[in-house]
Amino acid sequence: MNKMKDIPQDVYDIIIVGGGPAACTAGIYGARGRMNTLMVESMSIMGQATMTDMVENYPGVDQVGGFELVASYKKQAEKFGLNSSYGTVNRISKTMVDDLPLWEVEDESGVKKALSVIVTTGAKPKKVGVPGEDEFLGKGVSYCATCDGAFFKEKNIVVVGGGDTAVEEALYLTRFGKKVSIVHRRDRFRAAKLLQERIFANDKMDFVWNSVVEEISGADKVEKVVLKNITTDEKSELACDGVFVFVGWEPNTGFLKDTIDLDEHDCIIVDAAMKTSQGGIFAAGDCCNKVFHQIVTACGDGATAAYSAQQYVEELKGVAYK
Repeated sequence: MNKMKDIPQDVYDIIIVGGGPAACTAGIYGARGRMNTLMVESMSIMGQATMTDMVENYPGVDQVGGFELVASYKKQAEKFGLNSSYGTVNRISKTMVDDLPLWEVEDESGVKKALSVIVTTGAKPKKVGVPGEDEFLGKGVSYCATCDGAFFKEKNIVVVGGGDTAVEEALYLTRFGKKVSIVHRRDRFRAAKLLQERIFANDKMDFVWNSVVEEISGADKVEKVVLKNITTDEKSELACDGVFVFVGWEPNTGFLKDTIDLDEHDCIIVDAAMKTSQGGIFAAGDCCNKVFHQIVTACGDGATAAYSAQQYVEELKGVAYK
């Protein structure tokens, strides 16, 4: 064991940027490893997990709301000594104190310093990118069924998408809507078979295959969508009161473009140890270039990132075991 380097008292071992499953799991492992760990969680960016009505595929848990699950993660992490604060990080940059490399993490409250950073900023819903989508946001257009579903009691609802999220959210919306129509550009769903069985058995569901939304229109609020069949080019209109869009996600990484390497989709490039292109910065969860976006994989990423960060910090301090 080498002699431990002197670290300024205001410098954290690890700062975690984010507050979802990956962040909280990294917090659990970092705090249990006796790392001085801070989690900076944004109040303005809603995580995918907290937007999920019901989680039923997390091992060992029968059914639980997404918000409740993430809250339990955070409580567990804080039990081990995780520090937490609220803020939306807008800059991560490198600085040197003597010969010690540090990372500055800036949010609305100012700049915090750390030996290492774990980025777990997740992803936000993709837009369809059609006329009327932005104009009617909050006036019938939504990206969160659990947030806005109750506003559409006994209304006609259109859901755009065909993956797990689209099918799950469409099923949730049948609790409120009179009819829920899924518009999907293919002739079959990509969602899990169990979800497909449930949605096909629901009397409130209707399906518009091989079609895309070309426009969302109305007067003061959403009144209809213009559809195009991609096999026949035929256009049609579908009356509705709300449009919920679930066509994928894009990572919350815009503030990192000059800091670490991103791929062509702006996902953070990481290796198996969740290391980025910059020593001392790690990443985990849906902001990374990964194959499968699930709570359970985000948790695994978070644990790995915390382990790698701890190794990095101990090397810097000169206390790493060889």
